[in-house]
Amino acid sequence: MDCSLVRTLVHRYCAGEENWVDSRTIYVGHREPPPGAEAYIPQRYPDNRIVSSKYTFWNFIPKNLFEQFRRVANFYFLIIFLVQLIIDTPTSPVTSGLPLFFVITVTAIKQGYEDWLRHKADNAMNQCPVHFIQHGKLVRKQSRKLRVGDIVMVKEDETFPCDLIFLSSNRGDGTCHVTTASLDGESSHKTHYAVQDTKGFHTEEDIGGLHATIECEQPQPDLYKFVGRINVYSDLNDPVVRPLGSENLLLRGATLKNTEKIFGVAIYTGMETKMALNYQAKSQKRSAVEKSMNAFLVVYLCILISKALINTVLKYVWQSEPFRDEPWYNQKTESERQRNLFLKAFTDFLAFMVLFNYIIPVSMYVTVEMQKFLGSYFITWDEDMFDEETGEGPLVNTSDLNEELGQVEYIFTDKTGTLTENNMEFKECCIEGHVYVPHVICNGQVLPESSGIDMIDSSPSVNGREREELFFRALCLCHTVQVKDDDNVDGPRKSPDGGKSCVYISSSPDEVALVEGVQRLGFTYLRLKDNYMEILNRENHIERFELLEILSFDSVRRRMSVIVKSATGEIYLFCKGADSSIFPRVIEGKIDQIRARVERNAVEGLRTLCVAYKRLIQEEYEGICKLLQAAKVALQDREKKLAEAYEQIEKDLTLLGATAVEDRLQEKAADTIEALQKAGIKVWVLTGDKMETAAATCYACKLFRRNTQLLELTTKRIEEQSLHDILFELSKTVLRHSGSLTRDNFSGYSNRLSADMQDYGLIIDGAALSLIMKPREDGSSGNYRELFLEICRSCSAVLCCRMAPLQKAQIVKLIKFSKEHPITLAIGDGANDVSMILEAHVGIGVIGKEGRQAARNSDYAIPKFKHLKKMLLVHGHFYYIRISELVQYFFYKNVCFIFPQFLYQFFCGFSQQTLYDTAYLTLYNISFTSLPILLYSLMEQHVGIDVLKRDPTLYRDVAKNALLRWRVFIYWTLLGLFDALVFFFGAYFVFENTTVTSNGQIFGNWTFGTLVFTVMVFTVTLKLALDTHYWTWINHFVIWGSLLFYVIFSLLWGGVIWPFLNYQRMYYVFIQMLSSGPAWLAIVLLVTISLLPDVLKKVLCRQLWPTATERVQNGCAQPRDRDSEFTPLASLQSPGYQSTCPSATWYSSCSQQVTLAAWKEKVSTEPPPTLSGSRHRCSSIPSHSCPGSHVGMLV
Repeated sequence: MDCSLVRTLVHRYCAGEENWVDSRTIYVGHREPPPGAEAYIPQRYPDNRIVSSKYTFWNFIPKNLFEQFRRVANFYFLIIFLVQLIIDTPTSPVTSGLPLFFVITVTAIKQGYEDWLRHKADNAMNQCPVHFIQHGKLVRKQSRKLRVGDIVMVKEDETFPCDLIFLSSNRGDGTCHVTTASLDGESSHKTHYAVQDTKGFHTEEDIGGLHATIECEQPQPDLYKFVGRINVYSDLNDPVVRPLGSENLLLRGATLKNTEKIFGVAIYTGMETKMALNYQAKSQKRSAVEKSMNAFLVVYLCILISKALINTVLKYVWQSEPFRDEPWYNQKTESERQRNLFLKAFTDFLAFMVLFNYIIPVSMYVTVEMQKFLGSYFITWDEDMFDEETGEGPLVNTSDLNEELGQVEYIFTDKTGTLTENNMEFKECCIEGHVYVPHVICNGQVLPESSGIDMIDSSPSVNGREREELFFRALCLCHTVQVKDDDNVDGPRKSPDGGKSCVYISSSPDEVALVEGVQRLGFTYLRLKDNYMEILNRENHIERFELLEILSFDSVRRRMSVIVKSATGEIYLFCKGADSSIFPRVIEGKIDQIRARVERNAVEGLRTLCVAYKRLIQEEYEGICKLLQAAKVALQDREKKLAEAYEQIEKDLTLLGATAVEDRLQEKAADTIEALQKAGIKVWVLTGDKMETAAATCYACKLFRRNTQLLELTTKRIEEQSLHDILFELSKTVLRHSGSLTRDNFSGYSNRLSADMQDYGLIIDGAALSLIMKPREDGSSGNYRELFLEICRSCSAVLCCRMAPLQKAQIVKLIKFSKEHPITLAIGDGANDVSMILEAHVGIGVIGKEGRQAARNSDYAIPKFKHLKKMLLVHGHFYYIRISELVQYFFYKNVCFIFPQFLYQFFCGFSQQTLYDTAYLTLYNISFTSLPILLYSLMEQHVGIDVLKRDPTLYRDVAKNALLRWRVFIYWTLLGLFDALVFFFGAYFVFENTTVTSNGQIFGNWTFGTLVFTVMVFTVTLKLALDTHYWTWINHFVIWGSLLFYVIFSLLWGGVIWPFLNYQRMYYVFIQMLSSGPAWLAIVLLVTISLLPDVLKKVLCRQLWPTATERVQNGCAQPRDRDSEFTPLASLQSPGYQSTCPSATWYSSCSQQVTLAAWKEKVSTEPPPTLSGSRHRCSSIPSHSCPGSHVGMLV
C-alpha cells in the first residue's frame, strides 16, 4: 500500500478532520441541527489536556539516553568501555564504566526531576474543575475532559479553560471584561461582546435549550484574528446567521473580570487553543562552552588516535627483529604465532587507545555537572536579587546554561510588565499653548487647592476659557472607559477624588489615566447609562451627552472619535490620537504651539495624544450615519470600508490641545538598559503593544535617545511604498551615514560626538515582519532577511511592535541563526513571551503580576527587570570565567598526565606497560586533582563584585567565548606538553646515572613512574594556586589538603600490606623514593622549571599588553569613586567627560536656570524637570550640556 495513503488515514483517524479540511463545524451543546437544515457530520477533536513536559513514563529511559549519548565524551567512553569488555587491555573496564555510569545516572535523575515538576504543573492545570451545561443542568468535571461543543460557565476571576465563543453573561448588554495578561502581557481590561441572538440567555435552562451550529476557521496561532459565523435555529424558520470575530472569542489563559458569570461554547481545546499553538516546543539547550568542549574533545580524540596509531606502527617496527618479538623469557604459543597480523595489529591499536584514553577524562563532565548544579545556588542565595515588595527571589530552572549568562550579545525584552509597571500617570495637558498640571509643586510643597493652574498665562481670554472646558469635556467623552462602583476591584485604580469610590475600567490604561487626570482638573466622568454619558463639571453640575457613534481606535489610523449630542442639541465630533494622525486633519487652532509642546514631551519619553473637535449640523450627521451603516453591515472587506468611512468623517478638525501621560518604568529599568549597552549588549524590545506606546517607553528607558533618528518599517509605510523600495532606502540611509561620519563637522561637533548625535533606531511591526519572512515568488526570502538584518545591525536599538507570540520567537530565531551566531537572551513575564523565551539561548521569566507561565517555562526567573544587570554582569561573568578555566585546566592536566605515558612507550619496547600504578591512574582525576579545580570554579572572583557592577565594560573582555578560543586552547595544550616533557625527561636524567639509595638499592620503573607522578601532581595543583585571585580558607584547605592527601595516601598505599591485592608492586616504593636526596632535589627543581614559563608569560602580558580586567587587577585603572554605578552612556562617550567631573555644582544650577526659563516661556536648550518629580524628566538633561562640551541646539 502507498505510504502516503496510510499516513493520511492515520491522520484522519487519530487527529480528526481538521487536518484535511479548511474549516470546522461545531454543534453547540452537541445538539444535531434540525432535519433538512444540513448534514450532521460528527468530527473528532483533541481533548483539553495541556502538555508541556518533555518525557513520558515509557520514553524517558530511551529518549534520555539518546540525548546524553549525543555528547561526544559520553559516546566516546561508552565505546572505550565496550572495548575493555571485549579485548584484553592494560586497564580494568571498571575504570571507564563506573564513572560513565555515575555521570549518566546523575544527569538522568536531574533531568527526570525537572520533567516531573513540569508533569506536576500540567496535572494541576488539567485537573482543575470546570462547570459546563448538560441537559439544562450545571455539571462539574475536570478541565482535561472538556470537548469541543461543550457549553461552559465561567465565574468572575476564573481563567477560561479553553477557547470559547461568548454566548451570554449576567450583564444586560451582553458584555464581559477580560484581562489577557498571560497572553499578550496587557493587564488592562478588555471588553468582549456576546452573540446578539444569545445574549438574553441568562439561565442554565435557557442556554441548554440553544440550538445552533458554528462554522469557523481551523486553529491558528494569531491571537488577534478569528473568522467564523454562527447559525441560530429557532422554530421552523431559516437560521439566523451572525458573523463572529475576535471580539466574540474568549481565549484560554485570559481571566474574567468584573462580570459575575458568562456562558460560552468550546471551539478549540487542549493543544489546539491559541495559547498552546503559541508555545514553542521545549528543546534541549546547549551552551557555547559545551559546544567548545565537544570541539576540543574531537581534537583530543584525534590526538589520541594519532598516539595509538604511532605506537602501534612503532611496535611492529620494533618487533621486526625476532629476538625483540619473542625473547627467550617470553615464548609465544602456537595459536599466538598463527594469529592474523591485521587482527593482532587492530587489537594492539585498541589496547593503546585504552592505555591513553585518560587524556579525555569522564571526570571532567562530572565536575562540570557539579559546578553548574552547585554554582546555580549562588543566584538563588543572592540577597540583592530578592524583592521585598513581592517576597520573591530568583529561581534557577536549569543549571546547564549558567556560563551562557556571561556571553549574551542580544537581549530581547517584552515591554509591558517587564520594562514597565503598566501603571499610567497623567502628567500635564496643553490647551492652546497653555500648560496645566494636576498638582503643582512650589518650593517643595504641593499647592493644596490647585485643581488646574495655568503655568504660562494665569488669565486666559473668554474664548480661551471656552476652549479649555471643551478640551476637558472631550477627554471626559472620547474614550471607552467604563465605571464600576466598587472599591474592591482587582486591576484598575480607584478614582483619586476622595469623595467618590468609582473605579474606571478600560482596555487601555492610558485612557484611565486621562480620565483620572482630567478629574483632578475639575471634570469628572460619572457613567454611561442608557446610551447617555454623564460628566460632573467644575460647578458640580451634571452634564448629559447622548452617545451617537464610536469610531474605534485602530493601529493604522492611530486615533479614535466619538460623536455626541449635548443637552442643548449641539452635535460634536471629538477626536483624539497620535500627533502624526491628528495634525494633518486639523485646519484651525494653535497648531505650532501645541506641536512644540508635544515634541518637548516626546523627548521626555511621555505618551502624548492630541485632541481635536468639530461641530456637526443635523444634515452632516445623517450623512455620516448612512455612511457608517453601509460599512458596518458589509460582510466582505468590512474593515476596509469602515476605514474609508472614518477617513471621510475625521477631517477639517479644530485642534484643542494635547495630553502627556507617563507609563512608569520599573525601578532602575533605564539604568539597567544603559549598563547592558555599555557592556556591549544590544537590546531589542518586542511587544504586542501599539507603536506609539512602545516608542514612548523606549525613550523613557533610554533605549532611544533624544538624538536617535527613528526608521520606520511599518504597515502604514508599506501601503504607501513597496517593501523592496523601503528596505533599500533604509539600507542606503544607514550605510550612507556610516560612510559619512568623518565628514560631518557641522557646528564644530567632533567626529565622535557626531556619531552619537546620528544614531539610528528601527521600528518594525508584526505585519511588516510577516512580509519580510514570507518567501518571495521565486521561492526565496533570503535577500529580504539579509537586508533587514543588515539594517538592524547598523541601528543602536530596535523596537518590534504589534508582535504575535510566534513572531517574537521568529525574530529571536532570525538573529540566533544569522551569520555571526550571537548568543541571545529573551526576557518576559507573560505567556505571550514563552515562545521567545524557549527559542533564545537563555530564557528569563519575570515573576510578575501576569501569571507564572513565563517563569515556569524559562531557564531562570527574576523578580524585577533591574536584577538582570547583576545576573549578567556579575553572576554571568563569574560563571564564564570559572567554567572556562575549569575546561582548559582539565585538558591541561590530562596532557600532563598522559604524554609521559606516551613517551614511556619508547623506553619499554611499546609493550603497553603503564608508567603509573593502577591506583594513581584511577585517583588522579577523581581525588588528587579534582577538588581544587571544583572549588576554584565555584568561588573564584578575578575582580570584585562592586568593580563588575561599576564598570560594565569588563563584560566585553569575556564576550564571544574569549577564554575558550582556539588560541587560548592551543596555549594550554602546549603548556601541558612542555610540562610533560619536563616531568619525564627531568626524572629520566635524574635516573640516568642509576641513582641508588643509601643502602645501595637501585630505583626501578615504579619508582621512576612515582617520581614523575609526584612532580606532576604538585605542578598542576600549584599552577591552579597561581591562577587563583580570590583566596579563602576553603581554597587553602582544599589546595594544600589535596597535596597532603596525595602524600598520606602514597605512604599508606605503599607502606601497608593489603590483603585484597594478589601482588603489591608499590610496596615501600614511595617511602624509598623520599629517602633519596636526589629525588627531593628533582621534585623541587622540576616543579619550579614547569611553572616558570607560565609565570613569565603572565608577568610580561600584564605589563606590556594588559586587558581591561588585568588593569583593574593591577590597580592601574583611574579611580572612579565619583562615578555613579549608572553613569549615563552619553556622558562616558563625550570627549569632555572626566570621571571626577568638576562641573557637578554647575550642573545643579544649570538645571534650575533651565526650569526657570521654561516657566517664563523663554527659549531653552533642554526640557525642564517635571515639577511633580518624574524621575525620567529629572535625568533627561544630558551631561554634555556642561561647559567644555561643544554641543548646542539651534532653535
